[in-house]
Amino acid sequence: MHADSHNSEETSEFLLAALEQAIDAVVIIDGDNNITHFNAAAERLWGYPRHEVLRRNVSCLVPVHIQAHHNGYIEANRATGIDRIVGTSREVKITRKDGSEIWGALSMSRVAIDDEIIYMGFVRDVSVEVRQREALALHALVASRTTRMVLVTDRERRIAYANDAFFRMFGYSASESIGQLPSELLAGRYTDQATLERLRRQIELGNDVEEEILAYTKSGNEVWISAAISAVSDGQGELKNLVMLLTDITEGKLLQSLQRHVLEALALETPIRDVFDMLCRRVEIIAPDVVSSVLQVDADGLIHPLAGPNLPAGYCQALDGIAIGPDVGSCGAAAALGFPVLAQDIATDPRWQLYKDVPLAAGLQACWSSPIKAKDGRVIGTFAFYFREPRAPNRWHQKIVDACVHLGALAIEREESRSQIARLAYHDMLTGLPNRAHLRQLTEQAIQDCPVDEHIALIFIDLDHFKDVNDTLGHSVGDELLVGVSQRLLGQTRPGDVLSRLGGDEFILMLSNCDAEGATTIARRITDVLAIPMRLGGRTVPVSASMGISVYPDNATDIDSLMKHADAAMYKAKQAGRSTHRVFSIDMNVAAEQRLVHVTALRSAVAQGHLKLHYQPQIRTDGGALYGVEALARWHDPVLGEVLPSKFIPLAEECGLIEQIGVWSMREACRQIALWRNAGLDVPCVSVNLSPLNFHNANLAAVVAGVIRENCLPPETLMLEITEGVILDENSAAVRTMDAIRKLGVGLSLDDFGTGYSSLSRLAQLPIRELKIDRSFMNNIEVDAGARAITTAVVRVGQSLKMSVVAEGVETEGQRSLLAELGCDVVQGFLYAPALAPADFERWLIQHCAAQAYTLLREVGRALSAAQLPEKTLARVSAGKPSQ
Repeated sequence: MHADSHNSEETSEFLLAALEQAIDAVVIIDGDNNITHFNAAAERLWGYPRHEVLRRNVSCLVPVHIQAHHNGYIEANRATGIDRIVGTSREVKITRKDGSEIWGALSMSRVAIDDEIIYMGFVRDVSVEVRQREALALHALVASRTTRMVLVTDRERRIAYANDAFFRMFGYSASESIGQLPSELLAGRYTDQATLERLRRQIELGNDVEEEILAYTKSGNEVWISAAISAVSDGQGELKNLVMLLTDITEGKLLQSLQRHVLEALALETPIRDVFDMLCRRVEIIAPDVVSSVLQVDADGLIHPLAGPNLPAGYCQALDGIAIGPDVGSCGAAAALGFPVLAQDIATDPRWQLYKDVPLAAGLQACWSSPIKAKDGRVIGTFAFYFREPRAPNRWHQKIVDACVHLGALAIEREESRSQIARLAYHDMLTGLPNRAHLRQLTEQAIQDCPVDEHIALIFIDLDHFKDVNDTLGHSVGDELLVGVSQRLLGQTRPGDVLSRLGGDEFILMLSNCDAEGATTIARRITDVLAIPMRLGGRTVPVSASMGISVYPDNATDIDSLMKHADAAMYKAKQAGRSTHRVFSIDMNVAAEQRLVHVTALRSAVAQGHLKLHYQPQIRTDGGALYGVEALARWHDPVLGEVLPSKFIPLAEECGLIEQIGVWSMREACRQIALWRNAGLDVPCVSVNLSPLNFHNANLAAVVAGVIRENCLPPETLMLEITEGVILDENSAAVRTMDAIRKLGVGLSLDDFGTGYSSLSRLAQLPIRELKIDRSFMNNIEVDAGARAITTAVVRVGQSLKMSVVAEGVETEGQRSLLAELGCDVVQGFLYAPALAPADFERWLIQHCAAQAYTLLREVGRALSAAQLPEKTLARVSAGKPSQ
């Protein structure tokens, strides 16, 4: 007996020790419902230390609202033995010592020992699980209520969850969907396997993807969906789930397809009636409840049916030629009023009273018509939906109509433009004159029809200095000039003559039955009529032209040769001083060939680096110090010899090399400055001329920055000279380029200021650091009050805008002295030196610096003499010797 008692005690101790180590909370109550055991897990769960609860009634551990009844529940169980809670697990709310509430999973055991019934409760904290379950329930509720389709797949990519929107769209039930692969469940005849494979690869990489996919419903209907797919990984980085949000984009795809077919038909020049017939048929496929039609409205406001493939025979013809008006059915009213008109019941709608019998007889009971408008707002047609029952359109109908009205406008305007397109193919868009192609046709026909004893003359007309107008006043003013010139030239034509614009500033006048003498007379008249200045852009602009004349059959018998000879004669006129004309002679072919030789040689010189830079010094007027140099391009050709800049620079502009020469000049000038500085020669600044074309290059600032960086030069070392055309250019890219160059610290100099059409307000807004007075004002500045006044004005402008002013072409001391008196900062010209090769400039600079030093010493000597110093000291100073 003693042994049994001992074993029982050992067993009890073992069980209590085991319960103490349990991860679940364990609470034991005796027959009086008092707590006899409260393990460590229970302390953690309730937050009570065990000494505060042992031997207390168990009701202290239950929520307040059931404490009063708790003992009764237990006693009832003891008395009846009905175990509704014993042997089961349920979730209960637990109130902790600090008042917070958690969820616990409670299971109870009921044990009878020595006629005493005790209870043992096991509780596990399930708060996290409860919260997760509630969150999942909330998410499921949201997913079930959203209009977007939601799919969640498991590790095997099979559907684990789908919301109601998915079931409604695709027609599958939950049992038919769960456990299926989406790629198989939604596949059909035209499923794009390549797209699905691309998606699989991205998903395997753990990437979120979005794609438009063609899917199929249970009944086999095509559905376009936009799929946004996100991968969910577990704690080990393995792909656990895919969450897919699917959006129905079928309507948008159908409209895209409709638009694509119509645009393709227009691109193929399909006749307009066929285009609209196809449009109506496709609309009726995607909206089977409508009958569609298209009407065109002409300039007189009359209706002309274009399409209505399913309207009754004769119905469209009955509408042809009817005038639009507010009471002319839905279509006539929409065209007249300019907004959509809906007749929900044709039988009773007042707008249809005069026309209702025909549609009603065909079973059409409602009509909704929308105007088709051109870009300028004109109503050029209507697009209508007829319905077979009284009703209004729905949202899908509205989307279709919006697309079709736009497509209809494109198609009708294209039809209206066909004649205009045909005209533009043979006429210049700006002036309306025949273009080169039309001139060729007309001239070839004229040559073919020309009697043996008659002549045909061509006058090639090229405007003088037109590029300057474009560069300084802008292209809009240039266009205005071309239109004005074309009107004046037309005034000099005779019946049978043809005036054509070839492009740019070039015109050709074909004179029928006209020899060289007659063409010369007309050319003189053209010179006279063009000599009258034009008022353009608020300014009076002089106009002139150089003209070349060739005659059939004297100079050539085909159009190409006639134009070539007239072109050669025109260049001779330009060489003769412009604003004149020349008749072609055989020796002009030689001149044209020489020009071609020069162009070819120049291209070779640029490509092979045969151009050189010479440097002309710029001198400060207040003391004679070196201000900087201007880099000027020089070309010596092995065959042609020395080619003057006045010849090869215009040639470079004509043949498209000027931009390349500008960049080369900048690179070479900066390289030379760096060499001089490394050799100890102080050249403060170098000016480089750039073409307006350079400033249209968005990469210019980056190129400039690279050149400065490569040569380790401070940015203020470089000054870029620009023409007035650049600052007047309305191209915002040129302005941005100038601003970017200013931000680099590189200077901008406005060349030949005062000779063009610079706007002072525009000048003040731009990052210009220097103004250059054109050399043309220097010739007579000492005697010509006008030249002196302009120079003074330029200096004052520079001073007011805090810009340096440089005068070019200074050749006499009198000019320099006057400029200094006017306040001009810097002069350059033959007074000091011409443009010099680098080695010659180095020698000049050394001599100039020595002369500057000698002058300075002489001035110091005179100052000391005035101070009455000893004669020996004065002698040393005057001789440039230091005192002992």
